[in-house]
Amino acid sequence: MKLTRTKQHELPAGVLGLASTPDGAQVYAACMDGTVHAVEMATGKKEKFEATHTSYASGCVLLPDGKTLISAGYDGRLIWHDVTTRKAIREVKAHEFWSWEMALSPDGKYVASVTGQYLPGGWKYEPAAETEPGVRIYDTASGALVASYSHTPPVLSCAFSPDSRHLAAGNMMGEVRVWDVQAKDGKPVAQWSTPDFTSWGTTKSHHYSGGIYGLAFSPDGNAVVGCGMGPMGDPMAGNGKMTWQRWDWRAGRKIDQIKDGQHGSGLMEALAWHPDGKYFLMAGRQAQGTWNVAVFSAADGSLVSSLDSKSRLTNARFTADGKGMVASVITGAGKVKPGHWEPMGRVQTYSVEA
Repeated sequence: MKLTRTKQHELPAGVLGLASTPDGAQVYAACMDGTVHAVEMATGKKEKFEATHTSYASGCVLLPDGKTLISAGYDGRLIWHDVTTRKAIREVKAHEFWSWEMALSPDGKYVASVTGQYLPGGWKYEPAAETEPGVRIYDTASGALVASYSHTPPVLSCAFSPDSRHLAAGNMMGEVRVWDVQAKDGKPVAQWSTPDFTSWGTTKSHHYSGGIYGLAFSPDGNAVVGCGMGPMGDPMAGNGKMTWQRWDWRAGRKIDQIKDGQHGSGLMEALAWHPDGKYFLMAGRQAQGTWNVAVFSAADGSLVSSLDSKSRLTNARFTADGKGMVASVITGAGKVKPGHWEPMGRVQTYSVEA
């Protein structure tokens, strides 16, 4: 499988959240200046939504009817936007801290958001207990709270199963929990931990860092893939091993992981399964190595293809037909022009060839 970039359009600030129509023709971007934009990929025409977040806009999802977009931000708010008028419909204060990531159930009924601040809870610098639920689920039609789940903060990633029945969430300490959305007891139906996504700083600064920054259920619903960065001695360097692991989530058992020699170093934060279920993509930012975007075989986990996009990919989505991919990007700071910085955000499209 080969990826080739076909389109790229600039946005004023780095893009942290991405949603798109099934064909990838219309893309929605949540940006670090708190704004949310609609971008027509064929022409590059951009329109800003009326409501903005007071801090980073960290995520956005498009409901299946294509009429409503929901965004999340570091201000802890979820905002419902009318796609046609670009005006706000509803606002919900979901968290007292940041919304790290959000996810939409495939049936469009639920939106999940995860939060949590890393504060030392003891002399070993283990995370302190949460001050609010780490995971919350809302009804997309009414904005009503559906469920709140406990998880050790910070909770960095979440994903719904293909049947919309289960929600998985991963945290900084490499722990994944899975809940049955229809259950009323709020207890996880599965959970497991791995040390391969967490670092303890041994130089310069002593604290935990890292975590599972991306999660995705396989199309058949039987496995979960998580991505992030492997352990490193200096948490400020950002040069841990690019890594992913795949688990049988019901058993909490590791099935596979990235192969030795097929990775560089850097933080991986984007995961996407190809619609045919035979491949998955992982992307992020590169510290050392030859790639920051790669495709892997679902059959044996081997590296199929890779590329160096020369920038940080924060999200990736395959089109419904599997022939294209859309991505959100944060570039380097660039040069200061009179009165403003150069644009740091990008949305991109890629062709996908067998």
